[in-house]
Amino acid sequence: MIDVEKINDVMVISFSENSKLNVTVTQKIKTEVIKVITPNAKVALNLSGVSYIDSTGFGMLLSILRHCKNSNASLKLCNISPEVMELVKLLQLQTVFDIRESVDDCIKSF
Repeated sequence: MIDVEKINDVMVISFSENSKLNVTVTQKIKTEVIKVITPNAKVALNLSGVSYIDSTGFGMLLSILRHCKNSNASLKLCNISPEVMELVKLLQLQTVFDIRESVDDCIKSF
């Protein structure tokens, strides 16, 4: 479901291709992601494999962000598809999340 790799000192969490972050998977994914986030971590969520996010998916992303803030960790999102980005802007979440174009941009911006 998720793939975690460490590049330099940044934890890059990616999703499998054609993932849909919806009510059927978000609780499991949130649990997996929160388990791997350590205090003071630098986390890049690579959304390149995500083709769809519903309200529970956005809720999951906000929960992960809250967990990061409580753990003094940094979270950045990257590789958001144009369709998902439309929803992000519709919900005005581009002001809540630090969104970057690519994984490289995320890593460089920490």
